[in-house]
Amino acid sequence: MSNIATSTWSNWSGNVRATPRQIARPQDEAELGDIIRTGPGPVRIIGSGHSFTPLVASEGTILDLGNFSGLKAHDATRMTATIGAGTPLGQLTQLLHAAGQGLPNMGDIDRQTIGGALGTATHGSGLGLGAYHTQLLKVRIADGRGQIREFSKDSQPEMVQAVGVNLGAFGAMTEVTFQNMPSYRLRRRRRALPLEQVLQDFDSLLRSHRSAEFFVIPFSGHALHLSYDIAEEPAGKHPPEQDEDGLKTLKTLRNVLKRVPWLRRKLIGSALAKVKPEDFVDVWFGAYVSERRTRFNEMEYHLPFEVGAKALREVITVLERDFPEVYFPLEIRSVMADEIWLSPFYRRATCSIAVHHDAAEDPAAFFRAVEPIFRKYDGRPHWGKMHSLTARDFATIYPRFKDAMEVRRDIDPENRFISPYLAKILDV
Repeated sequence: MSNIATSTWSNWSGNVRATPRQIARPQDEAELGDIIRTGPGPVRIIGSGHSFTPLVASEGTILDLGNFSGLKAHDATRMTATIGAGTPLGQLTQLLHAAGQGLPNMGDIDRQTIGGALGTATHGSGLGLGAYHTQLLKVRIADGRGQIREFSKDSQPEMVQAVGVNLGAFGAMTEVTFQNMPSYRLRRRRRALPLEQVLQDFDSLLRSHRSAEFFVIPFSGHALHLSYDIAEEPAGKHPPEQDEDGLKTLKTLRNVLKRVPWLRRKLIGSALAKVKPEDFVDVWFGAYVSERRTRFNEMEYHLPFEVGAKALREVITVLERDFPEVYFPLEIRSVMADEIWLSPFYRRATCSIAVHHDAAEDPAAFFRAVEPIFRKYDGRPHWGKMHSLTARDFATIYPRFKDAMEVRRDIDPENRFISPYLAKILDV
């Protein structure tokens, strides 16, 4: 039988909280169907809590699909793997590697579950690499009446395109089949560059590697450029993680020198200019993943790639002019275009710009100030990160939004999965 409890739930950063009537942990698809049909609504689904929007919040039922996890099957010839949707990425990487497979790309956090990552269009970086949902071959989902449906890219490609990014609003995903690649090694390089060089050489720095990204350090005049390329050499020693120590230093300098921006810029810029380049080879997931202990809230928008540098320059100008309290780096990535209807990367190569704010501090003013810049450049927000958009906005920026909503109504005709927040952002 499923474990059912009453408890308060909160996301990773602590900015979203809920007190549902029950948190249910079904053991199998039969129990899952019973809970969907009979549990107090709305029914929402826990991933790992790494979204900053109220996607999970419910006063009814929250589903924990932790029992739907693990590597169910794999094909060494086709490089495919069938995975429980409740599997955390960090666990999946180990399972796939042991089976000789690898995810083609990853972000730098591996705490999300597969279902949560797919539901919110989680991604890594690389103009030739898609987000996780581009690997989908099959999807198994419990609909709003508790019935299991299965969609295959071979036989029902439009259904996979419709549900590939679904916010947990189309049903409860239980199992997926991914197209992977043989396990591989990556050479990761990191170097500090003057910010003006990054802005001038923006396209080439992102295009000239299999995967690349920037971390712009506010009030420094510098950015860290990270690149990842396939390596034939054996894995070496992974350098010690220094990101958390760096954040502590940036926060200390913010606290001490908030009113002396020129000295803050001089000290941080001087320190970054002396940072030794990093260059090592590791197994794919060891190169991609970084530790993230300091909690933050985040806004990320996905813009047409060609306007990325221009938009980034405007965001930095507003940040450094009006928000001396910000010390978290900005993260800039690129993503390949895809065909998934609610994907922020639908039919356009993308530049993603993420801004962060200490979770112990109110991000509202900063996020309100930069969001109009993202909107001006036709940005689409990350579904799991903070934004102010509603269904009316999404209907204008997603060409297949109406089609996706028709599919959603067919899968969940009684709106069992629709919370007040989802009603606001979807056409319900």
